[in-house]
Amino acid sequence: MYKPKKIILTAGPSISGLEVRYVTDAVKNGWNFHFRDYIERLENAFARYIGVKYALTLSSGTAALHMSMLGLGIGRGDEVIVPETTFVASANVVRYVGAKPVFVDVERDSWCIDPKKIEKLITKHTKAIMPVHIYGNVSDMNPIQKIAKKHKLFLVEDACPSLGATYNGKKTGNLSDVAAFSFQGAKIAVAGEGGMLVTNNEEIYKLAKYYSNDAKDPNRIFWHTDIGYMNRMSNTQAALGLAQLERNDEFVEKKRKIFNWYNKRLGDIDGISLNTERKGTKNIYWMSSIVLNKNFGKTRDQIRDELKKRLIDTRPFFYPVSMFPMYEEQKTPVAHYIGLNGINLPSGVNLKEEVVDYIAGEVKQTLSAA
Repeated sequence: MYKPKKIILTAGPSISGLEVRYVTDAVKNGWNFHFRDYIERLENAFARYIGVKYALTLSSGTAALHMSMLGLGIGRGDEVIVPETTFVASANVVRYVGAKPVFVDVERDSWCIDPKKIEKLITKHTKAIMPVHIYGNVSDMNPIQKIAKKHKLFLVEDACPSLGATYNGKKTGNLSDVAAFSFQGAKIAVAGEGGMLVTNNEEIYKLAKYYSNDAKDPNRIFWHTDIGYMNRMSNTQAALGLAQLERNDEFVEKKRKIFNWYNKRLGDIDGISLNTERKGTKNIYWMSSIVLNKNFGKTRDQIRDELKKRLIDTRPFFYPVSMFPMYEEQKTPVAHYIGLNGINLPSGVNLKEEVVDYIAGEVKQTLSAA
């Protein structure tokens, strides 16, 4: 029977000879005339993978969202509708440009933005809606697209946690005006850090590229025409990202397998729910997760502490963003509930079934003892 000798972490990449080969080549040869070779290869491959015209490498998923705001011309006095359950960067980038994030509650099963609660928050200042495909679960994009079209609003996908997920046959990132992905070290495909902006709109792409490169005048060396940002990805990071992208479908299938292992062992436990997969979507299950739906006698954090004693690392769900002191707290009961009762389980692509079997057994034991 499997027993861990060290803590089982929530995430971790798969690094093969392909990554080592690309990165070694970039380190040895990716300079001077070749300083953008892997950047261009990654951007072209990523655009093909998502099915869009343009892809722009950036320093992080946050930078990709920030440049999306600038590319759309969103600024002071504007409002952007953001789901409460997300990483704080989704809201922060709206503030970066002087606009206001307006928080909306999420669905109880998918943990993604609730389309039924969007329209009542739209005002004359609303410029965009930002669905987030949280933990690899896919937002219900069809009604969101209809709302955006009806009110002439931009759609910005925070697709950072969903590389490879699909909605009605189209990949996330190709369901909006502009979208952002992340290569942060815990994501499905990693580059240590990094991000990607994707769009079919040439103007958005050009503006994002301009502002992400210090707002340089392309026709005059070291001449800048606005306040810009240094948000470029390095060639070495792009080499790692390219190798990971070439293996991403392999990672997606492994993530789905890991979730199925969990679901077989935990799916029938009364009082908890796991990730859902909406009809017509393909969930990448970036994080296999549970939500405590009843009182087990211990708080979510006490249960996490018990699991850590058994060498099982976990993550809490993201808190509702409006709970943070820099924002005004909103009444979003679903987001508030899952934010205090959700747990991300170990989900790294290197997990073996015997490890998941151990984790699930300890989760069951911990819940029954609570």
